[in-house]
Amino acid sequence: MATFDVVIVGSGTAGSLTAKTIAKAGFNVCMIDQKPRTEIGDKVCGDAIGKHHFDDLSGILGSPKGDELENTIDAIELISPDKKTVFTVPGDGFIINRHLFGQRLVNEAIDAGATLIDEALVIEPITGNGWGVYIKNLKENKKQKLISSIIIDASGFRAVIRNKIKMFCNDIIQPTEVEVCYREIRDLKSGLEDIQHCKIYLTSSFAPGGYYWIFPEGDLRVNSGLGVQMIPNHKNPKKLFQTHVLNNPLFENSTLVKGGGGVVPTRRPIYSLVDDGLVLVGDSACQVNPIHGGGIGPSMQAGVIAGNTVISALEKENTSKESLWDYNLEYMKGYGAKQAGLDLFRILLQLMDDQDLNYGMSHKIMTEEDILNASLGKEFKLRITDKIKRVFRGIRKLSLLNKLRKVAKEMKKIKSMYRNYPKSPEKLNDWISHMTNIYQNVYHICGID
Repeated sequence: MATFDVVIVGSGTAGSLTAKTIAKAGFNVCMIDQKPRTEIGDKVCGDAIGKHHFDDLSGILGSPKGDELENTIDAIELISPDKKTVFTVPGDGFIINRHLFGQRLVNEAIDAGATLIDEALVIEPITGNGWGVYIKNLKENKKQKLISSIIIDASGFRAVIRNKIKMFCNDIIQPTEVEVCYREIRDLKSGLEDIQHCKIYLTSSFAPGGYYWIFPEGDLRVNSGLGVQMIPNHKNPKKLFQTHVLNNPLFENSTLVKGGGGVVPTRRPIYSLVDDGLVLVGDSACQVNPIHGGGIGPSMQAGVIAGNTVISALEKENTSKESLWDYNLEYMKGYGAKQAGLDLFRILLQLMDDQDLNYGMSHKIMTEEDILNASLGKEFKLRITDKIKRVFRGIRKLSLLNKLRKVAKEMKKIKSMYRNYPKSPEKLNDWISHMTNIYQNVYHICGID
């Protein structure tokens, strides 16, 4: 048996940054990961991250550089199903070597004093009088018991701790809130015309509930993939990718570098990120942008916020959910509010068919400014003259314009609710009931009851 102040299950982006933050304060931290140390960070991902996430953590985590940096971007192109309309949304960002980035994070955590047990599987959590986990050390083929004051679930979408205990606040992830993806890294024969723009292609015809993407890693290499909603009997994203994406002339005579699949929660964060002695970070907490599925940035933010909250709780020798509640407050009022608003926008987009998307984009019923404001967590500000213009542009699709207007109103409402997240666990159930009403309203607006 080994005893630590904190045990962290998973050493990805969120787990490593949480570990680094806590270990730097002098506490005894143990990270557990099923991968060998040298493979940590190697995962299926779009590999793109906004520069602002590193700006927000200036002095805590440096921007990618050297071999870790594949490319810099300055905009995302959102392309209509018929490919006739392109919205260009400006924003500086990086395309990273995900493996090298992950290696930097885990090494910084170890350098800060954290212990890593790699090639180990969590068998079950220990609850009751104290926290801990039973693990199977695959290298030594033996079972071990680890005891800690706090356990942090950073195990990704599998959420191996969250899914094996009953939290005080139950929040079930629905299949419609999850994307199953397939991605390939490919070397091209001909260079890209524009390597500063990431391209996202909207289509419900062969990427139902999702989209496909082409992100440039350089002149002759791209990260490209396709995601679909993980509803029952969903189509195989690998087959869809090979049939509908690889037929792009861009990929003619291209060479596969590597490919693989993954699962991403694309929704609001879990209603409570903490319980007594327990903290959730990263994909296990559903800290992902609901529109494009990017989780590196919010996981970075969450890791630092969670780490600082855990430090405070350990210093007070109080690991109750009340003592850990500041993590909820800071995350929910910040990126959580943005996530919640984007989640409602996701529902609207996923329930629009290709005809509506084509019409809405080409006639500017939805505008580039709308997409930009949504991506930045800002409100849609439809002025009177703007509303009149949209009515005339969308006279044949008034129902679509009406949906956009009503969903925008609900987005404003839900972000306000998140910015007024309850200050204590006792008030959470009432807050959740308001959330439930907002989601019911949005589904009703979109024609789903």
